[in-house]
Amino acid sequence: MDFFNKCMKPVDKCLKDAKMDTSNVNDVVLVGGSSRIPKVQELLHNVFIGKELSNGINPDEAVAYGAAVQAAVLNGNQSLMLQDFTLFDVIPMSLGTEYGEEEQLMRVMIPRDTKIPTKKNHTFVTCHDNQSSVPCGVYDGENELTKDNNYLGGFDIDDIPPAPKGVAKVDVCFSIDANGILNVSAEVMSTGQKKEITIKR
Repeated sequence: MDFFNKCMKPVDKCLKDAKMDTSNVNDVVLVGGSSRIPKVQELLHNVFIGKELSNGINPDEAVAYGAAVQAAVLNGNQSLMLQDFTLFDVIPMSLGTEYGEEEQLMRVMIPRDTKIPTKKNHTFVTCHDNQSSVPCGVYDGENELTKDNNYLGGFDIDDIPPAPKGVAKVDVCFSIDANGILNVSAEVMSTGQKKEITIKR
């Protein structure tokens, strides 16, 4: 039973992210083979009280059809059949880097559900006098502390010129292309020294 209840968490999250409640939902369309499970349908009935579950499309074919449409769009297909479709690719989890003097806090660079391709910059400053190196770890997740999120990779940018804390600046850039490939770079503003990493997720 716990497993089935966990299946409803994405439903709650979807409504919360969309800033909607069940009264704003017109149709509940079942997609994917697991939506045929009677217990799943029962739980959905309990969430969307008074709404019939839509069985107008084949749950398995819907997934394949959506994948085919996405492939056509990525290939630049200009077919008239695609003119009524608007598809957006988004990142499923927030992406960020670490900051803070003691606990390593998660500084979100690209929030979850952001459309891709996208690019975000943020300028960080040093936390200590004469700090010569700044870590640039890359994480995904929704937690406040980086230790509670997923580490994807990273690097240290070194040889920062001596300066009082808060003076030396490092510009960090997160860029995701249409294929979901993440490039993270960090540049020391005073010298132009730059490091970067590419992460294929």
